[in-house]
Amino acid sequence: MLHRDPRTYRLNAFGRLAVTHTASVVGDALLTVSLAGSIFFTQDIAKSRTQVLLYLVLTIAPFAVVAPVIGPALDRSRAGRRVLMATGLFLRAIVCFLMARYLDTLALYPLAFSALVLAKGHAVAKSALVPAVVRDERALVDANSRLALLSTVASVVGGAPGAAIIAVAGAPWSLRLAAVVFAVGGFLALRIPRAERAAPPETVEEQVELHTPSIVFSGTAMSVLRGGVGFLTFFLAFHLKQVGEPTWFYGAVLAASVTGGFLGVVLAPFARRRVREEVMLAAALLGPAVVALVSARDPNRFTVVVVALSIAVAAACARIAFDSLLQRDGPEHLRGRAFARFETRFQLVWVAGALVPVALLDILTVRTGFLVLAVALGFAGLSYVGGLRSRGDWGRTASPPGAGT
Repeated sequence: MLHRDPRTYRLNAFGRLAVTHTASVVGDALLTVSLAGSIFFTQDIAKSRTQVLLYLVLTIAPFAVVAPVIGPALDRSRAGRRVLMATGLFLRAIVCFLMARYLDTLALYPLAFSALVLAKGHAVAKSALVPAVVRDERALVDANSRLALLSTVASVVGGAPGAAIIAVAGAPWSLRLAAVVFAVGGFLALRIPRAERAAPPETVEEQVELHTPSIVFSGTAMSVLRGGVGFLTFFLAFHLKQVGEPTWFYGAVLAASVTGGFLGVVLAPFARRRVREEVMLAAALLGPAVVALVSARDPNRFTVVVVALSIAVAAACARIAFDSLLQRDGPEHLRGRAFARFETRFQLVWVAGALVPVALLDILTVRTGFLVLAVALGFAGLSYVGGLRSRGDWGRTASPPGAGT
């Protein structure tokens, strides 16, 4: 998974990024588990739309900082990406120490907002750094898949001891452990190699490059899929609570989503060896559309789990494919800005999708919800395939992935 120099046993550039990212994910898992019993999540989701709307607003707000500020800052200095990553980890350590003190007060809201901003900044910096730590563009899918797989494992590694610490000593101590993990991650980030050169100001030509058909079409396809994920997440959350499903079924749906995400990051590199990133994105839209359409005929507990599994697999594969495509086709020195802009768009459409079941809670059934999901994903998938065929990209074969990570 991580590569070492056989002469020195030191981690290479990708290994250093992977270890740093793993520390960040472990810290995030500890933070999330610590907040599970806080004022954020103690209200009944089916009876408190205001609380849900507040959560959705909080997920959008960080991008008001990430897109116009953090993205350009990443691109304007040679060390900007690793320094921002290290700074964000150190600041999250401080925020977690403060959260441990103010966990059950209103001060938690601005602290949580700060943590979200810093977490989004880390995600953008990580994506922008990947091309600098692999040998060639053919290794991008493998690199992104390995990072995503590490994220899945690290979430479990961080969440399990966090839950145990909370049971024994309380959430403040879990937050303090998260602070220590973030601080360690900050020092690890400083060991990531610097970029070869700083980016000049964005030119008109580079703006045009960010709007090439491959990036625009793929960004639109990924946006629809993210909207579908947001829709399904809140649709199932409200529906299961509304019909009084038992707690074990919540666990089954969550397990299906986690398993799907794991399968997606494992399957993505194998798919990339046979097809291009564009084909992976198209399949990620059409696959869950078919599953949702078939499931709408006879909705039951089994089909709910299957739909959750299918869209989790698709979302994980699609995200790895899109990141690799943007790293492949986007301007080399504007990746920070590019990832910040697309992250902003994806988060907005995720929230837009989530707002639909919040607004239509009283009229949506499982059948209509699955049909809405199938139509949206199917239409987007067929449109994307049509666009690829018109440009002659659908029949292009995939170049063999490199082993540069």
